[in-house]
Amino acid sequence: MEMSLLRSRTLAPLPLTPRPVSAQRRRRRRLPSVTFFPPQPPPPSRGDRACSSAMRQRQEWVGDWVRSNDTLVRALPILVGGASLLAVLLNRAVSGIAAVSDASSSQSRADILTLALSVTDILAGLVWLSIRPKTISPVVPRGVDCKPVDADVSSSALRELLWTWDSLTAATCCKSLVVVYGGNCKLQIGVAAASPEDGNAVNVDAQKFMQGSLYKSAMESKKQSYLANLALYPGRTELPFLPANTQALILQPIGDKGIAVIGGDTIRGFTNLDQAWIGMIADKLDATLSKS
Repeated sequence: MEMSLLRSRTLAPLPLTPRPVSAQRRRRRRLPSVTFFPPQPPPPSRGDRACSSAMRQRQEWVGDWVRSNDTLVRALPILVGGASLLAVLLNRAVSGIAAVSDASSSQSRADILTLALSVTDILAGLVWLSIRPKTISPVVPRGVDCKPVDADVSSSALRELLWTWDSLTAATCCKSLVVVYGGNCKLQIGVAAASPEDGNAVNVDAQKFMQGSLYKSAMESKKQSYLANLALYPGRTELPFLPANTQALILQPIGDKGIAVIGGDTIRGFTNLDQAWIGMIADKLDATLSKS
């Protein structure tokens, strides 16, 4: 009996002592979060700025010199190769070495390598002179100036159209602008093709133009169509109202009801920024013309 009581006392679980509330709260507290900022590089000193400015000016000077002496730079390999060739021949003549090359002579082997490099330089110079980038310059559009406006255009819409024309001519290579909206030609401004009969500007036949493939493809895709070199596209015949020597063309849809035809005087004259800006102007014109 005593053994069982002793065993039960030994195996009985110890009572749990409750922890103080302050200890529990202390354990639940979290450490404050610390934001890590990477170390910032020190600002450039005055000497570093002066050095970088000098290097930039030197690079600009070298680039300007190369552009101004393009022919000399392209002919430089020919001059170096010719001078090396003459130096090798003069060395063999003065040093008394036989004109016939001897494979066992180290001098002959060196002369053969030098001659090969000289000929390579001369050929490279000839290639540089024969391949020149074609300079693209603006052309003068052949036609007459015109400014016909649709009678149904309101005064506010006319101001918006004229603002568009002034902005395009000031910021891009635009020389002709035609706006067709709602089945009518709202504005034709700039240089237009001259009629062979009376020499006046060729008016835009909106219905005939809307039946062409250029208009249909642009309106179906609802995206801007950029013809960087208009002379290479057979659809040029669908634009008889533009000057014959129009170099570049942009067909910009204006909402779902119209399109803007923008002609330029330079091949690839409209940059990516110009195209994006023209797209924003088209949205503005759509909002204005839809209310008029």
